[in-house]
Amino acid sequence: MNSEEIFTLYCGKHLALRKRGRWEFADRVDATGAVVVVGITAGNKLLLTEQFRVPCGKNVIELPAGIAGDEPGSEQESLATAAARELEEETGYEPALVREIMTGPSSAGLTSELITIFVATGLTRTGAGGGHAHENITVHEVDFARVDEWLFERIRAGTLIDPKVFAGIHFARNASGVWQ
Repeated sequence: MNSEEIFTLYCGKHLALRKRGRWEFADRVDATGAVVVVGITAGNKLLLTEQFRVPCGKNVIELPAGIAGDEPGSEQESLATAAARELEEETGYEPALVREIMTGPSSAGLTSELITIFVATGLTRTGAGGGHAHENITVHEVDFARVDEWLFERIRAGTLIDPKVFAGIHFARNASGVWQ
């Protein structure tokens, strides 16, 4: 454990830039955690989202994801509740159950943020999804049997794919009992 003092270089509404020794890193200041949700419909379709990401300057295909405890009044929101909420907001599917799979760093050399991956089951369509109006999220329901082909077509077309998508596919294929 590094015992050097942490200094705040900048603190904004959502992020802080910190320094410990020679290392600079980002922290979230308005959240209790970040969640990513792997959801497969009863029709065996993987739910993916696509939206323009300002830091990348391009559209990015991702698993439904978001922040827990970032809204006023929801500071104590559990990660599982946030996962269910984000899945429904972004894709229009409400899960009967969300199961925590693992927690790990989103970008260990850049940020202290940890993301928790959930698998969502028993999905019921409740709306169109698409997130909040400013997010402009496109929902993709991709046949799980051809998801690799679909993703690599997008990569060849120049679309960025969040690597967590591939981790989610791995869990869907290999996590014993996850989809029961």
